[in-house]
Amino acid sequence: MGLKDAYLIAYNAACCGGWAYVLSLALPSVIGSASSPLEALSQVYAVPNLALVLNIVQSAALMEIVHAAVGLVRSPLVVTAMQVASRIAAIFAISNSPQAQVQFGAGLMVISWALVEVPRYAFYMAALLTGDATKKTPYPLFWLRYSLFAILYPTGITGEVTVFLAAAKDDAFLNLYGESLSIIMYYLVLSLPIIYVPGSPVMIMNMVGNRKSAFKKRFARPPPPPRGLVWPVDSIKNGVESRSSTPVAKAILAAAVGATNPDKAQKILKERNWRFGYVKHLSGMVEEQCKSPKAALAVANAGLNKAYETFEFVSPDGSTVNFAEAMKAKNTEQFLTGYIKGTGAAPKKALQIPYKGKTLSGQALKDQVQKWVDYGTIEPTAGSAIQNCVDNPGWLDLSGRYFVLLGAGSAMGPFLVLMALGANVVAVDLDRPGIWKRLVSIAKASPGSLTFPMTKPQKDCKDDDALCSVSGCNLFTQAPLIRDWLLNLYPGKPFTVGSYAYLNGALHVQVSLAMDAICRDLSEKRPGTSLAYLCTPTDLHLCPKEAYDASLEHYSNFSKKPYCILMNLLSGGKFLRKNARKPMSGEGGDYYVVNGISVAQGPNYALAKRMQHWRAIVARGNGCIVSSNIAPSTSTASVVQNKTFAWAYEGMPYFTPYEIFAPETSNAVMSAILFSDLNDKSSNANPAKKINNPNQLFEYGSFHGGTWRCAYEVDSIGEASVLLYFSRVAAPYVGVAAAAGAAVAAKYFGYV
Repeated sequence: MGLKDAYLIAYNAACCGGWAYVLSLALPSVIGSASSPLEALSQVYAVPNLALVLNIVQSAALMEIVHAAVGLVRSPLVVTAMQVASRIAAIFAISNSPQAQVQFGAGLMVISWALVEVPRYAFYMAALLTGDATKKTPYPLFWLRYSLFAILYPTGITGEVTVFLAAAKDDAFLNLYGESLSIIMYYLVLSLPIIYVPGSPVMIMNMVGNRKSAFKKRFARPPPPPRGLVWPVDSIKNGVESRSSTPVAKAILAAAVGATNPDKAQKILKERNWRFGYVKHLSGMVEEQCKSPKAALAVANAGLNKAYETFEFVSPDGSTVNFAEAMKAKNTEQFLTGYIKGTGAAPKKALQIPYKGKTLSGQALKDQVQKWVDYGTIEPTAGSAIQNCVDNPGWLDLSGRYFVLLGAGSAMGPFLVLMALGANVVAVDLDRPGIWKRLVSIAKASPGSLTFPMTKPQKDCKDDDALCSVSGCNLFTQAPLIRDWLLNLYPGKPFTVGSYAYLNGALHVQVSLAMDAICRDLSEKRPGTSLAYLCTPTDLHLCPKEAYDASLEHYSNFSKKPYCILMNLLSGGKFLRKNARKPMSGEGGDYYVVNGISVAQGPNYALAKRMQHWRAIVARGNGCIVSSNIAPSTSTASVVQNKTFAWAYEGMPYFTPYEIFAPETSNAVMSAILFSDLNDKSSNANPAKKINNPNQLFEYGSFHGGTWRCAYEVDSIGEASVLLYFSRVAAPYVGVAAAAGAAVAAKYFGYV
């Protein structure tokens, strides 16, 4: 045990003991009282020694801010500081207000705090002693840590609010620093409950999310033995291999940046708080790429090469090589090919976009696209691409085109659009019958064709159930075989290879690298191959100066609104951060950058998407058409099942020019931009089109949903958006409850 752990164990033990003593003083005074519950609670603070111990143990929590600041614990500094500060303010109020001490809220606050803190500190202590907060802490303690908040947070907050209200009418408190300052003390103490309006829902929902995550991890099945593409072993503890993503991610990004700036690379390797500190290093990498086209490509190639050298590939027999060697090896196994030709009616050669219950086409569609452009929800180049599809119906004749979809069943992929337009789709997805039943049934009813890998001959399958049971593949374990199958499939036919598979966390990096290996080899070895990617708006992108200027204009307007001012001040500048950033200079002029990264998505998500960026500019530099456009925030099932995201999506349109799109709309508009990229020689997707920097590929055709032109960074509007949603939905109920509560409080505290 190190010195740090020993100190933290001692600290948590002392705090646990202190709060247990507070609880031992407070509870008997209520349980054994002959008075009514409210009267008994009003007498808690007067219990001998309680006030002294309460002041000491709660003041000790100030050290938690220090722990977070110096990196002893992984708690977010701002959140920790806000939570501790609110309690210190309540302690100050109750210590100096005799009236606050003798009302029911004082006892409610003290007991709620103690009931939360005893198991919390005991849990931290057990986690340090066992070395595993998730699985090895005693279950009763684990359950209490992640369940009591549901009752005790609301009761504790209620107690704190009553303390502030009581202090506001107590002359002893108001005149603490003299009568001349009493009015300041009055408004100061009354302003504190206002903080609870935005802060309480965020704090409670944060704990709801923590609870869900903790229980999921506690009862997760043990991981299977490593197979296929895996993170490398970084340590072995008690005979158990550890495959942490952090050192690998740092090494890959450092190798990329080190291609042009070794000093920045060293700073990446030395970063201690990678989970929350990775964003500045990604920004530094983009800055390096902006210096020149040569620098941009050098960074991309170095990062990709490092990934191939670092990741491992474990064969079924347990032998391990790096991923680069695995992709070079000769394979004796091979997939068989399944094929289905749909029987649907020939498609109409007209672009149709489903939008808010209607299907738009022709002039109506062009008008709606122009509205999005004028509002700032999409870039003009995205609007032109869609409108060009309307004006060029021949682009929608996909009968002679072949699209390879890596992750064909993805919610954001173009499978449905392509099949409806009669395309030849080569589908790559997991070998799960449920996936293939859906894909096969759609294909049969469409005018298109479906080609897919199989492990047994199609002629031996007596029905669709048998067919689906032997269809599909695994990008993790069979990437070399999938590559081989695709290289030999439909000789002479140009492929458009789209990377659409998505997984959570570290798995996303693995599946992105597996897809990259296939894209790399097909683009280099199969003539006429083009690549397609869907970029996320939550990333670092170069953007047009017009988007930068629009963001500044919106900031000028929104930064004057009282709600925005209040949210920014109360969060210490964390919420509602200015979107427009200082441009980066390089060969070819200034480059404007939008930081859409959401820290909550984590460094693995950012790395997975960055590898796609790297491959896109490398392939384009080698003469490939690369369609890589930013898709909007979309209400897919996987996103809105997280209630916090769903609530934020409901509130985000307050911030002009945001709009959240339904999956069917996003699929259709992004497919239209893809078709334009494949046909329009003036598109940035075309390598013949001259651009000043390879990363300007991502400036073109952005259907970002408002992210680029909003006043604030997307990562800073989530909490404000959630509160806006609740204020709108709950306004009638809150109004009635507030009126009733105000009447009761006024009566209770003697104002009426």
